[in-house]
Amino acid sequence: MLTGKQKRFLRAEANNLKAIFQVGKDGVNDNMITQINEALEKRELIKVSILQNCMEDKETVAKQLAEGTGAEIAQIIGNNIVLYKESEKNKTIQLP
Repeated sequence: MLTGKQKRFLRAEANNLKAIFQVGKDGVNDNMITQINEALEKRELIKVSILQNCMEDKETVAKQLAEGTGAEIAQIIGNNIVLYKESEKNKTIQLP
């Protein structure tokens, strides 16, 4: 679990990130979870956008992504979810 201080740090880091994944009307699927997991291994911190035509609410999508990838939800803001997962090989982010 992330502490409040760590979440604030990650939110600040994610501020300049662009969303690299989009969740649409099909919702979350296994292929998407695999790709997001690979992106998290490379980057540690990513932003996922939820499109208007997504049938599920953003909290449900965030929970599914976090459980599927083993990541932490750093933030849900608007239609964007910020996910963090410590990389095993490419560790670049030093949490406070």
